[in-house]
Amino acid sequence: MKDARFFRYVLTGGTAACVDLGGFMVLIWMGMPLIAAAAASFILAAVVNFRLSARYVFRAKGDLRRFGLFFLFAILGLVINAGVTVWCVQMAGFPASMAKVFGIGVAFVFNFSVNAAIVFRRDAPSKA
Repeated sequence: MKDARFFRYVLTGGTAACVDLGGFMVLIWMGMPLIAAAAASFILAAVVNFRLSARYVFRAKGDLRRFGLFFLFAILGLVINAGVTVWCVQMAGFPASMAKVFGIGVAFVFNFSVNAAIVFRRDAPSKA
């Protein structure tokens, strides 16, 4: 069961990454400032990721309380991703692309773990 959830999380995360990148590119093309486009596409991708994760990965109710936790952990995952990437480049001497892949991987494992253990925990039904 856990292997199936992890695989489904890979698919939903990949979908959300495409939404993030695609949304970012469209917003930039429309003339939105860089930081605003990055933030807006991240938020859109988080919403898509939450809806898909709730429904297809964890088969749980996607309520506002869970979304708040999910989004908080998504932001922490973003911080972890950036921190690991910067550390790998500056301290370990990795090439930037390899560092980014490592950062994404660490953040992905973090996000799956907290979502499985906290946000969509089966023994703690969410409040409507």
